[in-house]
Amino acid sequence: MKRKVFVVTGNTGTGKTSVTKYLNEFYEMPKVVTHTTRQPRAGEMDQVDYYFESHDTFAQNHYLEQVTYDGNQYGSSREGLERAFEKNPLITIVLDTQGAATYLEELPADEVVVIYLTVSKEHDLYQRLVKRGDDVQKIHERLSSEEYVRDTQIPENLQAQAHVVENDDWEETKNKIDAIVQASIQND
Repeated sequence: MKRKVFVVTGNTGTGKTSVTKYLNEFYEMPKVVTHTTRQPRAGEMDQVDYYFESHDTFAQNHYLEQVTYDGNQYGSSREGLERAFEKNPLITIVLDTQGAATYLEELPADEVVVIYLTVSKEHDLYQRLVKRGDDVQKIHERLSSEEYVRDTQIPENLQAQAHVVENDDWEETKNKIDAIVQASIQND
């Protein structure tokens, strides 16, 4: 079986974590562990949730994409990809749309499957964020951020290759994800 990285992208609240968890559990796709210089939160484990790095060790990896957010560095490395591929030829990662575009540019086209999640009603995104327990003030900040606005529509550089999945109904979404996975595997 050929190597494939399933890149799950889309806006805040569209279900990226749920879809990735489904791919992890149902298809046994390991997630690519990414790197950060931020401190671990309660319950987070090094090499499971992130590779928790110092600024010095962070700089030693070979990144496909990286970003500084809230004073901390985040990135996904070629080393992290290889570690995930050692476990399974099918792997998954959650990226913002810019990161997804970078993966399409940097990796062989037949190795990247982009799944762009959306919902039919923008109001649903707000309700999902409230339901998962996010701070209301933080939700409003996030919904007015440049990144949120950017990711409300699929970027032009992803349109030709991304599978757009409207995640309004979880059972329908799983069926769409299953179809994407099967088509991706059969195309080898």
